[in-house]
Amino acid sequence: MDIIRMSGGIGNQMFQYALYLKLVSLGKEVKFDDVTEYRLANARPIVLWVFGIDYPKASREEVIRLTDAAMDLPSRLRRKLFGRKSAEYHEKSADYDAGVLEKDSAYLCGCFQSELYFKDIETKVREAFRFRNIKIPDGMESRIEEYAGRIKQTESVSIHIRRGDYLEAEQVYGGICTDAYYDGAAAYIMEKYPRASFFVFTNDAEWAEEWCRKKGAGRFTVIKGTTEETGYIDLMLMSECRHHIIANSSFSWWGAWLNPSPDKCVVAPVKWLNTCDCQDIFTADMVRIDADGNVKRKFVSALHPQT
Repeated sequence: MDIIRMSGGIGNQMFQYALYLKLVSLGKEVKFDDVTEYRLANARPIVLWVFGIDYPKASREEVIRLTDAAMDLPSRLRRKLFGRKSAEYHEKSADYDAGVLEKDSAYLCGCFQSELYFKDIETKVREAFRFRNIKIPDGMESRIEEYAGRIKQTESVSIHIRRGDYLEAEQVYGGICTDAYYDGAAAYIMEKYPRASFFVFTNDAEWAEEWCRKKGAGRFTVIKGTTEETGYIDLMLMSECRHHIIANSSFSWWGAWLNPSPDKCVVAPVKWLNTCDCQDIFTADMVRIDADGNVKRKFVSALHPQT
């Protein structure tokens, strides 16, 4: 049996569940540890329930067994004498590792942020990530209906601008999705789709309102009223847009991926993180733009054909 250690927000949870579906398709027994990471005070909510997903949960004893973490005296003495025999696997990089799919009796720790883990079971993943249990807070129904209606009736483009926690970890995320990146992305979209209407999804609505005012209020709409706990509403609306400008965030990555249209245009930053080289997060259909707003060629890697 393998155990996946769940972590992060809805985007990370979706990548981890997609890996789970792949491992199960290979005939493996897999469970989740959804306790360890979520004991922390700043943990994000687990929201896979919005898709109607009920995943198998590992018991504390199963986690202890795989991680060799028993605290009884014989176990502690054995570890002191012979070392710890943990089955923990920690993702070594942000790129695809085919070896993950071959592991047995492993405690898998990581984000596994690549379509390459589940591309061959894409239909299964899309079926799993259908919004089945959307809960809209009282008083927001008419606003969400209005947003959804406008998205469906226009040449809609989602823009994800993530601030807040990204500003606090600038050494990891900073200098990638700059104003110039968004300007270049919007210009690229408008050249292809002159009637484009932009819907901005963000965790800093006040800042985004001012940003949109400078860009042209008629074309840009900030989606307002959602919170960390109801972010799945943003994800749902984002997925219903026709095209996408994503941030270096798994949240908007999934917002774009959940749109099944073969005619969609997805614009992504050239770089994903400052701390490591992430290439396999990008899909073959993405158009990439750098921090200066320059359009680069589509994604190329050893595991994707050149386009």
